[in-house]
Amino acid sequence: MQNPEVVVITGASAGVGRATARAFGKRGAKVGLIARGREGLDAARREIEALGGEAIVLPLDVADENAVEQAAAEVERTFGPIGIWINNAMLSVFSPIMEMTPSDYRRVTEVTYLGYVWGTLAALRRMKPRDRGAIVQVGSALAYRGIPLQSAYCAAKHAVQGFHDSLRSELIHDGSNVRVVMVQMPALNTPQFRWVKSRLPRKAQPVPPIFQPEVAAEAIVWAAYSGRREINVGWPASKAIIGNNFAPGYADHYLAKHGYDAQMIDEPEVPGRPDNLYSPLPGDAGAHGVFDDRSTDTSIALELNKHRGWIALGALAAGLFLSALHLRQSAD
Repeated sequence: MQNPEVVVITGASAGVGRATARAFGKRGAKVGLIARGREGLDAARREIEALGGEAIVLPLDVADENAVEQAAAEVERTFGPIGIWINNAMLSVFSPIMEMTPSDYRRVTEVTYLGYVWGTLAALRRMKPRDRGAIVQVGSALAYRGIPLQSAYCAAKHAVQGFHDSLRSELIHDGSNVRVVMVQMPALNTPQFRWVKSRLPRKAQPVPPIFQPEVAAEAIVWAAYSGRREINVGWPASKAIIGNNFAPGYADHYLAKHGYDAQMIDEPEVPGRPDNLYSPLPGDAGAHGVFDDRSTDTSIALELNKHRGWIALGALAAGLFLSALHLRQSAD
């Protein structure tokens, strides 16, 4: 019987990371859980163990490269060689650019971009000599298309995308069997929209349509075992990425007109409310945010994407059949 997979997940205490931890727990995996919030991490560990897996809690800030390296070592001491590393931890600030501060940009970059770099390096130091393993970069449609009011987050995701491309080329050059894949997410119903620092006049929301974090988790688990370099989760992510390639100027004007209201609900923000930019908020927030009644837990586009090889083969077979049928009718 194959040994359980050893997995590390950053940002594992809530949202996408929490849903992904549960998904690997169902597979009986041994999971290293990294985040700042101890209560959420402990709850994630209990869920994994109830589902048949094992977990170790590693409270740390991914902006600290030494702490990330030490966590990787602790996971391998406890569970053995890491097979899958998932970079997911993120921070954001909702704010017009002219109201952002240097410390806002620095902090978001340190976590949402450099946290991925430190996690990737910790994984590579172990995977590269063994010539096996997978690194999953949890991205976003915003890695390709920046939107107003989230400049720091969009910039960090763009940076991750560039880092991913460079790394993959180097692994190919080296003939390495270590795999790296980026999973580009749509709008998701996670707790972040009530956690992040915000200077908006109204409370923030994901830009509809909204998906549940379990859809993201399914894509991440699948991607970790696939041979893909990148996967878009849901049609909205693909539409944003493809549309930006063909008509970026149109997207600029469309977002200027619609991108502000689309990110807010008709409820005033609470000035000075606590946020998680520099320290975690207390309690266990779980995987879901406050938009359950507006979120879907399935994605037909994701399922089609996962099986696109078979779909293409089927389309080719159907085309050949119709061509043969047409030729036969012409001959008759």
